[in-house]
Amino acid sequence: MAKKILIADDEEPLRLLVRATLEDESGEGRYEIIEAADGNEALEVARRERPELILLDIQMPGLSGLEVCRMLKEDPATSDLMIVMLTAKGQQSDREQGFAAGADDYFAKPFSPLELLQLVDQVME
Repeated sequence: MAKKILIADDEEPLRLLVRATLEDESGEGRYEIIEAADGNEALEVARRERPELILLDIQMPGLSGLEVCRMLKEDPATSDLMIVMLTAKGQQSDREQGFAAGADDYFAKPFSPLELLQLVDQVME
């Protein structure tokens, strides 16, 4: 059974790029990709689907990615979910905020699709 990855980003082109990166040429992949377009949806989907990995943007409508991360990490039912912040906010202070919220890793945009794939494969081993 494929492992689930939640892509939570309000920019549809970015969600499509990440999906294309993680799927192989046939449109199939080792991973089941689910998506959320805002922070509230990300929190709801993460709680319902319990993905092995969440790629979470910081700047989204509704709850921010930092709020979603903090809420998931504080909840014993979801505290074990792996969360990687995938965001344009790449300053050291932004990284520190992401880790303070409980993020397991931090990946700044723009990103190399190959580097993202390597990170996901490493995390999902």
